[in-house]
Amino acid sequence: MPTRTQIFQVSTLYGAATLAAALDAGQFGPGQDSHRVLLVSNNAAVPETALRLEEMRGYGDIAARFDSVVDWNDAISPHHPSGWGPRAEETELWQRAFRLAWGIDPDGPVDLAVESIQVNPARALAAIFSESAVHVYADGLMSYGPTRNKVPRSIACRIQRVLHLDLVPGLRPLLLAESGVEPELVPDEAFRKVLGEIARAADGDRRLAEAEAEAPTAVLLGQYLAALNILTAEEEEDLHLRMLRGAARAGHTSVLFKPHPTAPARYSRALDDAAAALGVRLTTLDSPLLAETLYERCSPTLVVGCFSTAMFTAAAYYGIPVARVGTRLVLDRITPYENSNRIPLTIVDHLVPDLDEQGAEPLPELPSTAPESLAPLVRTVGYCMQAGLHPTLRAEAESWLRDHLDSSTQFYFKRRRLQKLTLPGGGPRGAAVRLRRTVRRTRSSLGL
Repeated sequence: MPTRTQIFQVSTLYGAATLAAALDAGQFGPGQDSHRVLLVSNNAAVPETALRLEEMRGYGDIAARFDSVVDWNDAISPHHPSGWGPRAEETELWQRAFRLAWGIDPDGPVDLAVESIQVNPARALAAIFSESAVHVYADGLMSYGPTRNKVPRSIACRIQRVLHLDLVPGLRPLLLAESGVEPELVPDEAFRKVLGEIARAADGDRRLAEAEAEAPTAVLLGQYLAALNILTAEEEEDLHLRMLRGAARAGHTSVLFKPHPTAPARYSRALDDAAAALGVRLTTLDSPLLAETLYERCSPTLVVGCFSTAMFTAAAYYGIPVARVGTRLVLDRITPYENSNRIPLTIVDHLVPDLDEQGAEPLPELPSTAPESLAPLVRTVGYCMQAGLHPTLRAEAESWLRDHLDSSTQFYFKRRRLQKLTLPGGGPRGAAVRLRRTVRRTRSSLGL
């Protein structure tokens, strides 16, 4: 009998941890029934200079769950994972080549578990293994937003489910909803167990041991917004300084800064100077660790970020209070409006307290379930981002904008976007366009 092969494509340790939790929870069936391949992809702009997934603490324990590990970058070299996809007439040849190279039964069925099905490398894999069932797993808060690009029907009809973490309990993902794909939760206890496993694997990290000795009570999550051309390097540096000052204002005297791997070294020096002036003991930890490992090992009482998924992991899985800094600035800067980061920013802004507005009083905890106000807001922003994919949301979006668009919510929307979609809040141009459309429909119905 042919052997079933399951290929799991990952590019981050957080995503790999999500898949490991799903495997442990039995969401991909018994392990002995399939040959499981971990397909590692490095999607960094310059993969040769970026931190490799296998260098992350805890990767080995994740990889041990699979029968084999394959490097996607090596498989398609010299092409870049984000830019390469097979020609239509070559997909069968690629499938034969990969089955041979990866030890896949030449006649056996293949299942794919991929992230970001709307782009490569997931799109390329789905095209190559054209008869495969596809399972999409969501790496973070983006699952609550709409699909970035329309997925071809030939792929959409094969997608079985969207596996996601319950980062915002009660909020339903929009990802792939236009194709009728149902979301499925990865159990909390399974994911927390995997995070604990990853944290234990960091026992030999000298820098982590030094950080633990400093007993930090606040963790600052560095961003990489300058690398994405959303903020300037100076603005991003100021964002981190605001995080530090806000933590000090809240009474924290031992603070740990976790920079993003692509952040320039001068960030930490600027923070050191500011920390010295504030009388705060600052530890900068640039070891290849998940932020969640710091929650396990250091037990902080505050986590500060801009819109990182790690903020919600802290709140949902560790009960740690979280605060945001600079979210509205980034909301104003990200382009185009369809940018997938818009939904994470919207969720963070709506739910997480602004550290700049806090004094020494304790931060409020995030609600255990999403407030009733969140889902309609997310659906309205999602409609404005991808109106063509979600036409059925228009009436709800119009109603929400009429009732709720004011000075406290206008930063979630761009007036030009509302004008383009002829939605409330778009101004005179939007009203004029709607009037012209009404006149045209009336004239047409009268045969004029």
